[in-house]
Amino acid sequence: MSPIKSLLALMLLLPMTLSAAVRPEFAALDAMPTSGTLVIPLRAEGDLPAALPAALRGELESAISAASFKAKAGKSLKVFAAAGYDQVQLIGLGADAITATALQNFGGSAASTGAERISILWQEDSNGVSTPAAHIAFGVTLGAYAFDKYKKSSKKEDASPDPRVVIYSAAPDASSAAWLSDWSGVAEAVYFTRDLINEPANVIYPESFVTRTREAFSGLDNVSVKALDVRQMEKLGMGALLGVGMGSQRPPRLLVVSYRGGPKNQAPLAFVGKGVTFDTGGISLKNPKGMWRMKYDMSGAAAVTGTVLALAKRGAPVNAVAIAPLVENMPSQMAQRPGDIRTTMSGKTIEVLNTDAEGRLILSDAVWYAQKEFSPSVMVDVATLTGSVKVALGTTYAGLFSRQDGLANQLVLAGAESGEEVWRLPLHADFRKAIKSDIADIKNVVEGGSGGASVGAEVIGSFVEPDTQWAHLDIAGKAWGFKAEPTAPKGAVGWGVRLLNQFVMDNYEAQP
Repeated sequence: MSPIKSLLALMLLLPMTLSAAVRPEFAALDAMPTSGTLVIPLRAEGDLPAALPAALRGELESAISAASFKAKAGKSLKVFAAAGYDQVQLIGLGADAITATALQNFGGSAASTGAERISILWQEDSNGVSTPAAHIAFGVTLGAYAFDKYKKSSKKEDASPDPRVVIYSAAPDASSAAWLSDWSGVAEAVYFTRDLINEPANVIYPESFVTRTREAFSGLDNVSVKALDVRQMEKLGMGALLGVGMGSQRPPRLLVVSYRGGPKNQAPLAFVGKGVTFDTGGISLKNPKGMWRMKYDMSGAAAVTGTVLALAKRGAPVNAVAIAPLVENMPSQMAQRPGDIRTTMSGKTIEVLNTDAEGRLILSDAVWYAQKEFSPSVMVDVATLTGSVKVALGTTYAGLFSRQDGLANQLVLAGAESGEEVWRLPLHADFRKAIKSDIADIKNVVEGGSGGASVGAEVIGSFVEPDTQWAHLDIAGKAWGFKAEPTAPKGAVGWGVRLLNQFVMDNYEAQP
């Protein structure tokens, strides 16, 4: 490779500089400024916070009345030149009880004002949510994310200064401590996850995904990062994973990130994520319309890696491992064909009837590896697996499959608390029967059948031992946002990091 090409390759691997490097600050209510941009929450009942000066209160009450503003959740009203402020933005909280998600959504909405300095006032009843300002800061940071590194206008000399955000509340010191210990590392992990997914496939592919991961974990304690290459996977018999990658010139990798924050003899939590860095469908070629978005087909791998990054950054007292089978699914003369049979690491064989049902193939080897190598206490796999899950659940929920009711309930509760909600869908003997092959142990699709999301889950489940605590999350409807939300941009959402982090906090960390 020429020196110029080597330099370009290195530049592509360098981590991006975040265009919205928000660092929230915290201050007491009595230090609230009397000018600039002020953001105020408003309940549906219309009561303004008591901390507001009388002159400002009067002008805002007049503006609310003139606009017939009802303060529904997420709705906003801007009032300009009120009592010495450049602008005051009222953001509705609705009438429902305040939750952590509502606080984060409020913060994300506040981040969209566009001002260089944003002062946020919080003097509401937080319904028992501890350190509400820390949750607001989390939302502000997530809402400020932007991926614009390839835009000429984002060059440093042209860029707007990063906004300064100060949250004024009754407990600034406690909020600052909670933000730094519990949420800032999670926000960084979500940024990392979104960056990986948003990058084009000529920048992020199996080898560069590994490089980015090594950079992200560099300097963190109790972490090891390794990547199995083709030769090592051949020795382990990972025929399904390797089969998917046969058509690409970019060789597959199996990324393994281990974090040891708990006792040495404690079985780890295993998070396994589908990592197809670009999915053409292989020989079973996809429709070209929208195929560009298939760079997001590694969202599961990015999410599980980001989850362990979040745990490591906040020093969670657990052991955890992220396992990401990384491949590029391309058509070529070397690609596997419909009708091929692959032998997995477990020894079971799979008849590949459709090369575009590749996620379950790479996960078959990855979940088996996770069980044999780590004997995890629980295993959750995350994948943009099926279009069928979007038919069933739209873009409201991710699909959840599990054999264990207790584990399923834990994930449902963590989803509700984190704002990344899941809905349980069935595993059933009928689906297991449907994937039996005439000439192999199983087949990877049921042609002309229904229940595609459950069929995909059952294929993966064929490689999960009966006594393993296992859940499968099909995030095909949640990983990519077609419109911006308060805490999630249009494009890569980084979905799953918040859910799995909450799942670990709720169920595997000692409560005070």
